[in-house]
Amino acid sequence: MREYKVVVLGSGGVGKSALTVQFVTGTFIEKYDPTIEDFYRKEIEVDSSPSVLEILDTAGTEQYQQVPVVLVGNKVDLEGEREVSPSEGQALAEDWGCPFMETSAKSKTMVDELFTEIVRQMDFCPLPDRSDTCCSACSLQ
Repeated sequence: MREYKVVVLGSGGVGKSALTVQFVTGTFIEKYDPTIEDFYRKEIEVDSSPSVLEILDTAGTEQYQQVPVVLVGNKVDLEGEREVSPSEGQALAEDWGCPFMETSAKSKTMVDELFTEIVRQMDFCPLPDRSDTCCSACSLQ
């Protein structure tokens, strides 16, 4: 079974913890409680291969130099409060050379697919000279 280390990055309040908790436990956190740093572990199957994800949910202030990246527009259920349009997110992802996905932790829209894509990206572009791979999921609101 392959192990993957995932770091979830983004500004405060964009839904990093909500996405992570929805994926790991299947529940939505209504109350916003600023994260200091949390660690989660979940076994999943991606393309018929068992995998273990070790997910570090950050406070959003850290700087990491990890690749590959998946750019995420979260809170898609709040269409009227959108701060980043799909075209802006897609354009930024194209500039960064990474996939762009829109999610909602509240309605569980594309949450499982996001973490599956993270594993696929790590399989596609592993870090050199490492036995494990890393991926950052950057979240936009």
